[in-house]
Amino acid sequence: MMGLMASEETRTVTSMRIRTSEAHPAPEPTTRAWTMRLLVAGIVLTALNLRPAITSLGALLEEVRDALGMSGSVAGLLTSVPPLCFAVFGVAAPRLARRFGPGAVVCAGMVAITAGLLIRPYVGSTAGFLVTTALALMGIAVSNVLMPVIVKRWFPDRVGSMTGLYSMALALGTATAAAVTVPMTEALGGSWQTGLAVWAGLAAVAVLPWIRFVRHRGASPAESAGESHARVDAPPLRITRSRTAWALAVYFGLQATGAYITMGWMAQIFRDSGVHAGTAGLLLAVTMVMGVPLAFVIPRLATRLPHQGPIVLALGACGLVGYAGMYLAPASGSWVWAVLLGISNCSFPLALTMVGMRARTSAGVAQLSGFAQSTGYLISIPGPLLVGVLYQHSGGWGLPIALMAALMIPQMAVGVLAGRNRTVEDEAGR
Repeated sequence: MMGLMASEETRTVTSMRIRTSEAHPAPEPTTRAWTMRLLVAGIVLTALNLRPAITSLGALLEEVRDALGMSGSVAGLLTSVPPLCFAVFGVAAPRLARRFGPGAVVCAGMVAITAGLLIRPYVGSTAGFLVTTALALMGIAVSNVLMPVIVKRWFPDRVGSMTGLYSMALALGTATAAAVTVPMTEALGGSWQTGLAVWAGLAAVAVLPWIRFVRHRGASPAESAGESHARVDAPPLRITRSRTAWALAVYFGLQATGAYITMGWMAQIFRDSGVHAGTAGLLLAVTMVMGVPLAFVIPRLATRLPHQGPIVLALGACGLVGYAGMYLAPASGSWVWAVLLGISNCSFPLALTMVGMRARTSAGVAQLSGFAQSTGYLISIPGPLLVGVLYQHSGGWGLPIALMAALMIPQMAVGVLAGRNRTVEDEAGR
């Protein structure tokens, strides 16, 4: 009798398991593959939208200044808004990801970029222009921080290649906006408002892939596909006790300083040296487009090296030569200086790669990414503003360019420290 009861109980349990399996079937390989392809598309489209808000403005900065009555100092403040927003809003990204899921936060970020880019050309005042620019930059900020987290979490065995793909798309979006904003503005009737607003369309397209990943509150993309992944819970690391985290934050801040000075002022430097506005935009585009192939190569190379210091030094040397050329012969050697500065600006994908390499877990990457990027962008805030002030009071570009070159020295030093083969988990006690 006991045997019959045990047999009946076994059949009942088995039947329940079968019914449960039928009610909640495991994700089919084709469904998972489709979801992962959609995730890759979302990453690429997001990366394409992380810089046009800035470089499109750089190409039309003179027209915006004239229309809104901006002084050189106010224009310098405008070029400092991106790192300020990245620092203020980026620090909240890990917390938002824990509550709503990284996919939902990135989707909201793309919506914010779309709204900001669509509204800002038509507000009609400097204050309104700054506020709507900040709205777009808020969306960029949270996506900046969460991209390394998403890559580390869902592509842990392909950090180098996925970071390279993301960085390449980011460089492509940056360069495209710099190159085509001026001619596209002329083709659309010459209105700078239209030339800036048109980039909202690209941001709207980037919203679409992430909609798939916000169906469940707090669900990650992998969880939406039916996989069992923990949410992004940051471990209690004392991140400020990590020398590597501080070195990476300072490196991130100094390279961001150079990047935003370049994006905000480089076209104007060439225009003031006698280069045509369209050509100046193309020169900025060349600087940005150098990141397309190199942003794919450098992360892959970095992940294969035990120490990333040699790459840091090589990129820094290119920057020093480029700044020296812009100081001595900005117009005659403009294409060479643009290429060299473009190579130097590839310190950004290198920094992102080191964020993924300096922590062992996705939770550690989330905490390190938030700290390094927020602290780094805080460090970078004075740079573009100081360039505008120096330009206005000195009446030329000699002092600003000297400042850019001088900042390259500490950037190389802390980059070598950040490139050491260590993790924040080893340095920051739990």
